[in-house]
Amino acid sequence: MVDGTDLVAATDDAVDASTETSTVEFKIVVTATDWSLDQLATMFRAEDIVIPDYQRKYVWDIRRASTLIESFAIGLPVPQVFFYENSEGQLEVIDGQQRITSIAYFFEGYFGPANAAGNRKVFRLTGLEQRKDLEGKSFDELDDRTKRKLKNSSLRGVTVKQLKPEEEQPESVYHIFERLNTGGQPLNAQEIRNAVYRGPILARLEDLNADPNWRAIYGKPDPDPKQRDIELILRLFSLFENVQQYQPPMKDFLSGEMARNRDFDSERAQRFELAFQNACKIANDALEKPFRPRGLLNAATMEAVMVVLMEAGGETEFTDVVYKRLIERADFVEAFSSNTTSRDQVLSRHKIAQTVLSGNE
Repeated sequence: MVDGTDLVAATDDAVDASTETSTVEFKIVVTATDWSLDQLATMFRAEDIVIPDYQRKYVWDIRRASTLIESFAIGLPVPQVFFYENSEGQLEVIDGQQRITSIAYFFEGYFGPANAAGNRKVFRLTGLEQRKDLEGKSFDELDDRTKRKLKNSSLRGVTVKQLKPEEEQPESVYHIFERLNTGGQPLNAQEIRNAVYRGPILARLEDLNADPNWRAIYGKPDPDPKQRDIELILRLFSLFENVQQYQPPMKDFLSGEMARNRDFDSERAQRFELAFQNACKIANDALEKPFRPRGLLNAATMEAVMVVLMEAGGETEFTDVVYKRLIERADFVEAFSSNTTSRDQVLSRHKIAQTVLSGNE
């Protein structure tokens, strides 16, 4: 059994967008609108503009938010924001969360959410450089002329709406987010999936991610902040009882599976949850350092062995000897070493692992 706290969590076979080519047909409409700040604040309060769950928290301090308000007051240009119009007609903020939230806070009169006691800090402009006459004032304390100036100031918002039904090509929504993901800390592949394919599936993947045997296999006791561990579990689910349906690129295959299974209520999903936990225990009990043929966690090796173990339902005897026999085969080494997300290599790995683990070599 391996002690996960001592292992390296990095993998040498991550789903790397830079090495995969997608063919996605976009049927979208893009509109640019100069919204007044008053409109934006009103829409934010009414939840017509929403900050998706995947977005990182509001991080601006009151001084930086005040500088933004001052920019509008003196007529300086402010960078545009990006929205995605979801199926409910809401505008999800893709890029511009800090700006939109700061505007809404100022018009509301309070900075940030309530504290543990239920109190909120009054938003008074702080640290202004040009409009010293506004220093220390809340929105309600401004003179009428400045209020009108701010309420009527505009911020350009670019809204993207998908015309092609999401069910027909679910990965296209992923690519929209990927291309418009222009923030200071861009989201990675799994974080984008969490944004566009929200549903019960994410909570179930997070529960499975906490499995102690899986944490030992992955090599870190705590969840990966970049969701790489979640992406690996999604990869296992996507191929479980489904490997023949695989079509590259892997990142689009994972996006499509997450979209189609966002409710995670199918019989296959139920079988996967139990099979995943059982396979993790089997692998962790049998191997000292699971799925590290070259020192780092190799996703292709892990995927092949784990999927076969899950599909076998505990009917195969998995030992360190059997595992070594597998990873020393030249054809298997080839299948986990190069072009790992091609259809031929994915199917080849699965077939070889199935043959070796069943004892039918």
